Amino acid sequence: MSIASGTRGRHLTRRLVQLYVGLTLYGISSALLVLAGLGLEPWGVLHQGLAERTGLTIGVVSIVVGAVVLLLWIPIRQRPGLGTVSNVFVIGLAMDGTLALVPEIHGLPARIALLALGIVLNGVATGLYIAARFGPGPRDGLMTGLHRLTGRSIRLTRTLIEIAVVTTGFLLGGSVGVGTVLYALSIGPLAQFFLRFFAVPEATADAAPETTADAAPGTTAVGAPDATPGPGAVDAAVAPASPEGAILRR
Repeated sequence: MSIASGTRGRHLTRRLVQLYVGLTLYGISSALLVLAGLGLEPWGVLHQGLAERTGLTIGVVSIVVGAVVLLLWIPIRQRPGLGTVSNVFVIGLAMDGTLALVPEIHGLPARIALLALGIVLNGVATGLYIAARFGPGPRDGLMTGLHRLTGRSIRLTRTLIEIAVVTTGFLLGGSVGVGTVLYALSIGPLAQFFLRFFAVPEATADAAPETTADAAPGTTAVGAPDATPGPGAVDAAVAPASPEGAILRR
């Protein structure tokens, strides 16, 4: 998806609202995990470790890392969408804003509650911005680009990248803990649920019709405008091998 291609079609206003609300909530949820102090999501571990070593805020580090990862899309021929570029900046800004406004939390029960809220809110945010269909984040696009180039499975590619990210972040001083494990186990099911919940009506209507002359009788091409919306519409819009689909397979 190019940056321009995602800004056409029906339900554009709703999709834009979902995109930016989702990215903002993602940044807020990531900040809540930092405040909980019980372990961060894989890329958050790296961001925190780099922030400890550089003296930059974790939000600024997130922006810098996102921009660097986006540059890595060039040799693997990935095309960014509006959501990809927005992801780089909005999440980092929302993180720093939340950390500046929310006071430090003390006491284990409060920290556990904050951890649970952060994970659930992250699932809500992921469902919102994926359902907006403006392109994947830089990190997920890198993963699927490497999957395409190497021929390795998306699951294996994601696992190897996140192991490398967590290990590097931990060695730099990032926080790995029970929250990291709980996040890894729960974010997939949560994102899947909220993706369906926030799915834009007629999810395949915005796609350009794709037809073939030798299509089997009685079949409908993927993305055809007369496709009937329903539970399968989300799966049609978010193909398993796409960056958006890969996010759900954490």
